[in-house]
Amino acid sequence: MSDMPHWQDVLTELRKIIRATDLQSKRMSKSCGLTIPQVMVMRSIDLLGDVTVKCLSAEISLSQATVTTILNRLESRLMIERIRSKTDRRIVNARLTDFGKEVLAKVPPLLHEAFIEKFERLDVDAQTSMLASLSQIASMMNAEDIDAAPLLDIAVPDKNMD
Repeated sequence: MSDMPHWQDVLTELRKIIRATDLQSKRMSKSCGLTIPQVMVMRSIDLLGDVTVKCLSAEISLSQATVTTILNRLESRLMIERIRSKTDRRIVNARLTDFGKEVLAKVPPLLHEAFIEKFERLDVDAQTSMLASLSQIASMMNAEDIDAAPLLDIAVPDKNMD
């Protein structure tokens, strides 16, 4: 660290994290034309198969309204299709199209995936200490009650992107 007061060092490190997630989002958009939330929805559909908005929402910790907006955008770009359940016609599932599968295969790794791999290499005491410190920082910033997905680089899509 530097000769700055520790609080400045902490805020600088937080800013680096925020900047890293912003840069990841820009790289993702440039490399494959998708936003991080779109990638997360497409990966979940790929993993779960034909799936409802409610299941997708629970899987990626985003509201059903946000997931619906993302699906609308992906459908307009022919990356997903909506199909009615054969057993219950009231249920509508999302499914990747062949084009969506091709695009998804070219998506670079997400920032949180590298984080998880490195975090899991730490011993339990180090993991617990890191979590306690971050929880305390969130509390000090009055952010402990903010609802957030457990993914480092996911953001609420803006109206222009999704």
